[in-house]
Amino acid sequence: MTELPMPRPGILDISPYVGGESKAEGAARVIRLASNESALGPSPRAVEAYRAQAHELHRYPDGGSTALREAVARRYGLDARRIVCGTGSDELISLLARAYAGPGDEVVYSRHGFLMYPIAAQSVGASPVAVPERDLTADVDAMLARVTPCTRLVYLANPNNPTGTCLPREEVNRLHAGLPRSTLLVLDAAYAEFVTRNDYEPGIELAERSDNVVMLRTFSKIYALAALRIGWAYAPAGIVDVLNRVRGVFNVNLPAQAAAVAALEDVAAVDRARAHNDRWRPWLERELGALGLEVTPAVANFVLVRFGARPKDANAAFAFLQSRGILTRKMVAYGLPEHIRITVGLEEEMRAVVAALADFLARR
Repeated sequence: MTELPMPRPGILDISPYVGGESKAEGAARVIRLASNESALGPSPRAVEAYRAQAHELHRYPDGGSTALREAVARRYGLDARRIVCGTGSDELISLLARAYAGPGDEVVYSRHGFLMYPIAAQSVGASPVAVPERDLTADVDAMLARVTPCTRLVYLANPNNPTGTCLPREEVNRLHAGLPRSTLLVLDAAYAEFVTRNDYEPGIELAERSDNVVMLRTFSKIYALAALRIGWAYAPAGIVDVLNRVRGVFNVNLPAQAAAVAALEDVAAVDRARAHNDRWRPWLERELGALGLEVTPAVANFVLVRFGARPKDANAAFAFLQSRGILTRKMVAYGLPEHIRITVGLEEEMRAVVAALADFLARR
């Protein structure tokens, strides 16, 4: 009997990433609060820039994303030569694991961190090391205690998804200071633009002055271009060189590059999105708390809600909301089976989810 092709050992042990649901059977209207998408949608300038590329679809994009890197550099005051663009920060997470880790190596991340970290580690044969958190927040001391001579990467989402918690600059600096120079610290700042705390720094400072720090950012959240899959990394020159050797040569498509440049230039649209979030996330936290639910204080565009001590309570709440056409996110895969995550949406959507949960709790 002919043997079938077999994947490398460990590949079939990976639990595939499953995104938030986008459809609710039988619902006349669906409220999508499962994937931390933008409440207000993309900048009109970005939409127009995307459409303007329709007649150029037969052309290859600029493989170096030059105009986009220069626009990012202008917006954030960075060196464009130290920027690498990717198909979402997901690709960059995977490329870093592919370039710097392999069998016998370890990849450290916070227990309730983004699911792509262990997936990236397992995909290259490295061992993911999940470090317990303290109060649903990354624990620097615990992470440093788990670093060994085999540790090649440390991934830290800051703010963290799905907990919404955040480490201040001093704690991130302490984490970096405790790592050997041979270990790469990857600061995933996908939600940085939502943070208004004065003790927060997304990673630019560390990436500027260190040889082993990479900051990741995305256009999927506050810039509202999730469908186009655009992310970027800011890193030391040596790491940029490595990423450019392993990434796809035309990894970011032409309309996406154009839309992202336009989104960066529309500062007013970003300010509106932040102002909306600054109003409705605290409102949602207060209203859910008034219902007797446990809400983790957050700094991003979502909230994490706990429904008692039994996973079945969270499952029942999720199903009830879904029956009303309101899609949220289960947290079982993140090790938080008693929780669901709710994205900050439009005012009417926020009022609808609070009203639905009030009805759910009244029926228990």
